[in-house]
Amino acid sequence: MGISRTLERALGKAPDRTAIVDGETRFTYRELAGRASGLARLAADAGVRRGDRIAILEENSHAFVEAYYAAAALGAILVPLNTRLTAADLAFILRDSGSRMLLAGPPFAKLAGDALALGTPVESVVPLPHEGGSAPFAPVAVDEDAPAHLYYTSGTTGVPKGVVLTHRNVCVHAQAAIEELGLAGTDAWGHIAPMFHLADAWATFAITQVAGLHVMVRRFDAGSVLDAVERHRVTISNLIPTMLTMLVNHPGAEDRDLSSLRVILSGGAPIAPGLVRRVMDTLGCDYIQTYGMTETSPYLTLSILEAPLEALPPEEQFRWKARTGRRFKAVELRVVDERGDDVPRDDRTVGEIRVRGATVTPGYWNRPDETAAAFKDGWLCTGDLAVIDAFGSVNIVDRRKDMILTGGENVYSTEIENALSMHPAVLEAAAFGAPDEKWGETVRAAVVLRSGQAATADEIIAFCRRHLAAYKAPRSIVFLEELPKTGSGKISKKLLRERHGA
Repeated sequence: MGISRTLERALGKAPDRTAIVDGETRFTYRELAGRASGLARLAADAGVRRGDRIAILEENSHAFVEAYYAAAALGAILVPLNTRLTAADLAFILRDSGSRMLLAGPPFAKLAGDALALGTPVESVVPLPHEGGSAPFAPVAVDEDAPAHLYYTSGTTGVPKGVVLTHRNVCVHAQAAIEELGLAGTDAWGHIAPMFHLADAWATFAITQVAGLHVMVRRFDAGSVLDAVERHRVTISNLIPTMLTMLVNHPGAEDRDLSSLRVILSGGAPIAPGLVRRVMDTLGCDYIQTYGMTETSPYLTLSILEAPLEALPPEEQFRWKARTGRRFKAVELRVVDERGDDVPRDDRTVGEIRVRGATVTPGYWNRPDETAAAFKDGWLCTGDLAVIDAFGSVNIVDRRKDMILTGGENVYSTEIENALSMHPAVLEAAAFGAPDEKWGETVRAAVVLRSGQAATADEIIAFCRRHLAAYKAPRSIVFLEELPKTGSGKISKKLLRERHGA
């Protein structure tokens, strides 16, 4: 039955336990299962069959959880849509995926209509929350290697491509996450990062399997997140660094009762060690750095310490907590040089991360050439550059495409951003390469200053020169009110280069 088994396990453990809190709405696991069954019946009555695609355009809500399980029950493939895309982008995805049904939440009714007006194969539109079909729907048997989800990411040409995740990918990841993070029925997961993105979506299945509580935060707002943690006693969540920055800088965050939090995970982008320390101090909980990809369901590493590091004093442990981390138990991971040989575990030699395992995608939807290009000798080539130490702890230094080549030297943007983050006036920063006739590229930084703070470009550059080799320090600074972000909230280096790289 694949993904449907995770909900069946929750029903077997605690059918009358509260499954979802969404504002003033609450559902037990018995009620969640009934609603998912009703949505599956509605889709089946509309002609959706095993292998068909159902797209969803919705904010974090109980309806999103129901859609994940309704699609699984049908053996259909769910296509979560990025709510920040344009109508043209959405129309392309609907056509590329061949989606027959679109589930649309109230805030996106107009956007959905605009996308459909551009021509798509969608045959029926279901407004959310749904009313459900007239009869229960029994989950169909599915092959564990059958596609379950299509997550669209930007391709190498800029055209979105659908990452296929199978029932096996999703279920193996859920079980590994339960074991790695010690998830239990006493946990309350805060759905804070968008559910159309795997930074949050994976927890739908892991938390359900242990019959934990899903707490919905419909749109990210630091105050609303803190309210949800206090009110619903959230114990764990995964946020991207930009969200954590806003959270710890929110007025009065230190005065909130956040004692229910046992751990905060962060992933989706590099994070400065200084921010990690502020997160742990302000939120009063443990911290785990994560790294992963849509193509890997997503986790590849966690900064959970094992022997002998876990025996170190807390201050010494912090060095490893703020790193990318050791491999996630569901995968094999290597850091290799250009010949494909493992780099020395000296924490200095840079190589590419390559992975394989049961959580790794079988490929891209209708993109055989891109699928073939992504793998080498059975290993997924991540494009992420990293070092690895004697303990097997990985630390990412850059994305291959974001590395800056200046005067023949490789400069990694993460190192520059860590230096920028130490400046007391800097709230957020991103480093990228700007074309230069003499050096090929020079280092440029986009900076957002803290409210009420001031700093000149020369002051920031001089500060960086005190912490970095001269050739690594920014040569120019662009001051912005906000850094451009992707739909999942990550800083977009691509947009920075397009807008400010000239």
